[in-house]
Amino acid sequence: MPQELLPPLPASSLPLSRHELDRDYLSRNEPELFERLWADTATRVLLLWKGNALLDDDGALALLPTASVPAEQLQLYLGRAIGEDSTGVAFVAAVLSDEIAESINPDPAAWGNLRMLGTKLSDLQAGLFTAALALANWHASHGFSPRTGARTVPELGGWVRRSVEDGGDVFPRTDPAIIVGIIDSKDRILLGSNALWEKNRFSLLAGFVEPGESLESAVIREVFEESGIRVIDPVYRGSQPWPFPASLMLGFTARVDPNVESTLTPDGAEILALRWFSREELAASLDEISLPGRTSIARAIIEDWYGGPIDDRIQW
Repeated sequence: MPQELLPPLPASSLPLSRHELDRDYLSRNEPELFERLWADTATRVLLLWKGNALLDDDGALALLPTASVPAEQLQLYLGRAIGEDSTGVAFVAAVLSDEIAESINPDPAAWGNLRMLGTKLSDLQAGLFTAALALANWHASHGFSPRTGARTVPELGGWVRRSVEDGGDVFPRTDPAIIVGIIDSKDRILLGSNALWEKNRFSLLAGFVEPGESLESAVIREVFEESGIRVIDPVYRGSQPWPFPASLMLGFTARVDPNVESTLTPDGAEILALRWFSREELAASLDEISLPGRTSIARAIIEDWYGGPIDDRIQW
């Protein structure tokens, strides 16, 4: 199929883009927002500890009534449910200290990681966990104003931090990053192994968008920097938040430029190995390599090229 006719990735293949959540931004301006929410017996609280969420006995998020949660924790208003089962219910995330978290449940197995849970949670719970984790990560790194160095405090339901010195607002940041399915003239896909991974892990090439750069330019630049390959015709396929700690992954496919001779060359710093795979070669390699897990947009792009689900014997 020509690049320009490629459809968007199916929403079902981007698990962290699901939400069923009205973020209810107008309520963030209420001066006594959390007092009202804590007094509402219908409000439910998602507990975060060290980037993980407390789970119930079925492996879903343990969304607790406010009476079960100390109100002194960092509180983040996530919004109200719009799904059929819990429409209108308000949700708050509470970021717990070690002492409080261990008093609630000290068993590490009771706390779940979003990378592993992304495909297992409902649309509502996936959206809650993704938003809560992204926002909590931002709070953890913005305790001081980047302009003045003064201490900041959370305001507006946790969606702003305000400088105690000059009242200046600091808003949450999201880092745009492109991720690319690179296809050659033989309809093979290029996968690389990152220096931070085990040697048998392979995924798509990706990188952050630089200041003053378009998404398409970032695709072309990052691919060349990491692989030595010149590509053309970047086509946007879809996006997914990736709060590890603060990325928005923007998925593309691109074709190898047939008019430019380029040599496959790992950059040696970030990418240590590169391999072209036909569909048959990828299927035959599943006992020796691991692929991105189904929570990632990388897996969605690879399986879109492959033509369907890939054997899950080995993945991360």
